[in-house]
Amino acid sequence: MDREFRRIIRILETDIDGELPVIYGLSAVKGVGYNYALATCRVLGLDPAMKIGYLTDDEIKNIESVVKEPRKYNIPSWYYNRRKDYATGEDSHLVGSTLLFYVKEDIEHEKRIKSWRGIRHALGLKVRGQRTRTTGRAGITVGVKRKKAGQPQQQKKQ
Repeated sequence: MDREFRRIIRILETDIDGELPVIYGLSAVKGVGYNYALATCRVLGLDPAMKIGYLTDDEIKNIESVVKEPRKYNIPSWYYNRRKDYATGEDSHLVGSTLLFYVKEDIEHEKRIKSWRGIRHALGLKVRGQRTRTTGRAGITVGVKRKKAGQPQQQKKQ
């Protein structure tokens, strides 16, 4: 089968370089990781090493369908990136701007209920238990003043 190569492919509102293998090209979409991309390729019977620029329009539509509605294609729920949603209680998989919207909404929810994570987010501090003694500092750098090179030291008088 003779396939036409395209330099840029648009999948799930994301422009992807046609030179990338299918698995890495799908991973470039926000919300689709390496393992989820591999699962998508296996469900559709695509070669993960094939360059994504050789995909046909029908294959692109199939990929978008699998990523948006993984339950239809029997992809296990532990692949999804939003499990047990606190509002609906359902498992779902989000991609692109929808994912970013829900992440921001979750952070705002934690701030409203004043959870520990919400307070840390509100203060702009580390949230996941990282050390803060030396890293994550904001503002100007404060350090030790170095002596100027090339100037003679003055002797103390006794």
